Amino acid sequence: MRHGWEVLGVDTDPDLVQQLSEDFTHAAVADCTDPQVLEQLGVIEYSRVVVGIGTDLEASILITTNLVDVGIPTSGPR
Repeated sequence: MRHGWEVLGVDTDPDLVQQLSEDFTHAAVADCTDPQVLEQLGVIEYSRVVVGIGTDLEASILITTNLVDVGIPTSGPR
């Protein structure tokens, strides 16, 4: 956000989203394992996406696959 970028933070925990909402330009309570949710959130409009789920590998893989399916390009570590 310091660079003028739009930043969307998403989590399924409403308390966490509320707590961190001021750290993002947009914050939402949502389950990104549902591909329709990603489309509703407009993630295709963002130039970069970070999936940071440290506790659920299956959810991380599913969300990453959903992001690819909606058109987010992939790249390896930089």
